[in-house]
Amino acid sequence: MSAALPLLQRPVLRSVLRSVRRTRFDRVQVYRTLRSAHLERARAIGATSVLYRSRRADFDEALAEGLDLVRAGPWATAATLLASRVRTVEVNEPLMLPAARQGVLTVLAARLSGALHRVDVRVVAYAIENRDPRASPAPTARRRLRRSLDLRAARFLARHVDRIAYGTTGAAHLYADLLPGTAARGLSRVVEALPAPCDCPPGTGARPGSVLFLGALEERKGFHLLARAWPQVLRSHPAATLAVVGTGPLAGLAHETARNHPGVSVLVDPPRAEVHRQLRRAAVLVLPSQRTPTWREQVGLPLVEGLAHGCLVVTTAESGIAPWLAGHGHVVLDPAVDAAGVAAAVVAALGSARTGAEVLADLPAQDGRRAADAWLHAPAVDPPGADPAAVDRRRRRSRRV
Repeated sequence: MSAALPLLQRPVLRSVLRSVRRTRFDRVQVYRTLRSAHLERARAIGATSVLYRSRRADFDEALAEGLDLVRAGPWATAATLLASRVRTVEVNEPLMLPAARQGVLTVLAARLSGALHRVDVRVVAYAIENRDPRASPAPTARRRLRRSLDLRAARFLARHVDRIAYGTTGAAHLYADLLPGTAARGLSRVVEALPAPCDCPPGTGARPGSVLFLGALEERKGFHLLARAWPQVLRSHPAATLAVVGTGPLAGLAHETARNHPGVSVLVDPPRAEVHRQLRRAAVLVLPSQRTPTWREQVGLPLVEGLAHGCLVVTTAESGIAPWLAGHGHVVLDPAVDAAGVAAAVVAALGSARTGAEVLADLPAQDGRRAADAWLHAPAVDPPGADPAAVDRRRRRSRRV
């Protein structure tokens, strides 16, 4: 026993042991980073445990209350799964490469947990990536090796998920091209990442001439373009107002814009209740996303939230839902747009005859992410001709949970 003590005293092992505990529920979601949107979804789903490695800047403690959240690294996550009788494990999508190697470890732990507890464990994923990672620069041998290892992990993960739901058609096409054989064990389908109307308490409605920027205050989100465009917008709509909600390196530019224009307000990292209030007040939401060598807008949570509150959207073609937006009266710009082009688009949106009620009428009755989630976790349906003995074994194992 004394020989084992030095091993048990190692900081990494002690950290793992402190993190390990049984999950409260047999449905587990494993995320690399956790944000408020995940918390809101977990509250809506109910009966789920969430294992995560780190928190995003927009993590709202109030939303975390009452949820079964476990903060754990890769090895502690694997050990927690082994200690728990889980039935469904949701992992980050395979093409989230920074999380791919942990995803492999999670899948192996889930399969071993199923064997130990004699339960059929389903592994599922939700995918919205629409950028080929091979296009990212890898100037050093070390980075090229890391990307190669991550892609190998992504291929393994893609082949070993039982169900995968794509939030955009672009994501489905990318997976078919880059990771053929995805969901070879099971099923896949496209469920468009469109929101249902938000169930916010009724208010006075959007204020005429109100514009909202919601998101990271960074060049990749196009905030610098909107800031430069705003004086041109005011020349056409002198009474227009702009609310800037977010945090990031361009916060200084946001405050400078507010100092120069009385109708501009800045809210840095407000609570979610205030974010919803700003969304209810806005007539137009602007997010002119710009691709970088290592990033492309997948969907754009601000776009989804804007639609859910009846905002007319101004964005670029980088988002995976851009084709739908363009076909439903929203303004979709070329990604190479400049500040003058953004100004013209905002002016056009402010002059649009479309109402918030019309925007909401175009949305599905059920939120696309929740519809995807319901499908991912729906009971398995045995295909025609399935081996009766195998079906009977699976059903007996499921009843033991």
